[in-house]
Amino acid sequence: MNTSIKNRYDFILVFDVQDGNPNGDPDAGNLPRVDPETGRGLVTDVCLKRKVRNYVQLTQTGTDGKALSGFDIYIKEKAVLGRAHFKAFNDLKIPTGEISKKDVPEELKGIFEELSLPDGLSTEVDESGDRMLLVVAADADKKAIQQWLKDEKPSQNVTTLIKFALKDAKPRKPTAEDTELGKGQMCKDYYDIRTFGAVMSLKSAPNCGQVRGPVQMTFARSVEPIVTLEHSITRMAVATEAEAEKQSGDNRTMGRKHTVPYGVYVAYGFVSRHLANQTGFTQEDLDLFWKALADMFEHDRSAARGLMTTQGLIVFKHDSALGNASAHKLFDLVKVERKTDPATPARSFADYKIVVNKASLPVGVTSESKI
Repeated sequence: MNTSIKNRYDFILVFDVQDGNPNGDPDAGNLPRVDPETGRGLVTDVCLKRKVRNYVQLTQTGTDGKALSGFDIYIKEKAVLGRAHFKAFNDLKIPTGEISKKDVPEELKGIFEELSLPDGLSTEVDESGDRMLLVVAADADKKAIQQWLKDEKPSQNVTTLIKFALKDAKPRKPTAEDTELGKGQMCKDYYDIRTFGAVMSLKSAPNCGQVRGPVQMTFARSVEPIVTLEHSITRMAVATEAEAEKQSGDNRTMGRKHTVPYGVYVAYGFVSRHLANQTGFTQEDLDLFWKALADMFEHDRSAARGLMTTQGLIVFKHDSALGNASAHKLFDLVKVERKTDPATPARSFADYKIVVNKASLPVGVTSESKI
């Protein structure tokens, strides 16, 4: 049975990386992110949330390949966000606008049958089976269709018919009540929305408002300064015949790879009971979130990321909804310390230990290690 959470939580996530790039910076040639003033490594909260999303998407999928009810992911690879908004409104039976349908002349039927129409455009045959209709969906992206016309350059007659049909497709602006209903449906359908929140006020789709998520995370920062290494790598192949001819069949391509030899990172997080009640975030959702933080690196392997492992997950549970102590005071009770000589480079988590000062826990707060 799904039950709402009744407590506030604060947590600390400790993970490490060995011979990998935990979070490349696209503005710096994909080098590992570093605080330039301290030399400590950084991993963004967005990166960590991405791994949680991927874990939920992987584990909460049925045998048919579709997400289990209530556990779909809004921000996922190749997602078209507007489709989720229209699905929510359609499920709620809230009208989204007027569909446009135009007769396709007999001489153009063959052309339309062969065309690969963009999203929002389709053809159908009427009930009599004699007439072909060009259908423009109410949620059609008119700018994208106009761009498609420029790129594909169909015949003038086809272009004229499509442009004429576009004029009669009219999206409907949702009311404030519609937006609120849409927001509730999105929270119900998508795990990451009711967990992390989302901005869903799109211009190209029904407005579903904004959601403040009950779970928030900070950047992860390495315990010690990191060293970023750059390696030259060789691929024994080329991409084109021209490259092969230029190299007289040697077919070698040089590349670069950036890694951190070793680093331990610490991130902090917060779970708000009040925001959880607003988004419908349940105890089941919270248990899944802890599981994701513990196991997310196990299902995110790649040559670029090397060996990454969750080494610690310390959760502070407050007896009340508002909390019984400041988060920063609780975080100060946890230390990631060196067991070996700090003057020598660390190369495994065996060089560190996690110390939790449970004796100084404030009244009304308990701590638990999830690892």
